[in-house]
Amino acid sequence: MNRGLDVAIAGAGLVLTSPLLAASALAVKLDDRGPILYRQARVGRDGADFELLKLRTMIVGAERQGTGLAVAAGDSRITRIGRFLRRSSLDELPQLWNVVRGEMSLIGPRPTLRYQVEQYDERQRRRLEVRPGITGWAQIHGRATLPWEKRIELDLWYVDHRSWKTDLLILLRTPLALFGGTYKGETGGWRG
Repeated sequence: MNRGLDVAIAGAGLVLTSPLLAASALAVKLDDRGPILYRQARVGRDGADFELLKLRTMIVGAERQGTGLAVAAGDSRITRIGRFLRRSSLDELPQLWNVVRGEMSLIGPRPTLRYQVEQYDERQRRRLEVRPGITGWAQIHGRATLPWEKRIELDLWYVDHRSWKTDLLILLRTPLALFGGTYKGETGGWRG
């Protein structure tokens, strides 16, 4: 998607979801009185660092406890409201602001942490040729249920095949992926 369309859709998305974002922010604050937003350094296009914004879903200081930056299913550091926000992906809404600022796109590989990028081989570094996205090819094919290597392969497929048609397909299939299904390819259809 071109930059102008990204800004227009993300800006409209911020306006339209502002009541939901406000309610979610209030719920985060009331849940444990900590900060509403979680800010984390991520790697963007061409390897540039940027500050990713999310609604906070874990206890304050979670990255210094338990498994550190890794988050496992049923992680005890996730707050009560955080479980709901993660399951519904509402915690990602502040990333629309990252899109408006030009650090992210609506569609692209999910932004990763610096330590993960340092483990990429030369081919995998091609993942950084495009802006990271809020949703992408890997997200409609299984999200975090996929092994890390498979997600990278799907992201590399996207880098090689990106087009307005692919982006439109991803946008249309993202809601289905969020609410229980994953896309298994052109012949496989949806699986709940």
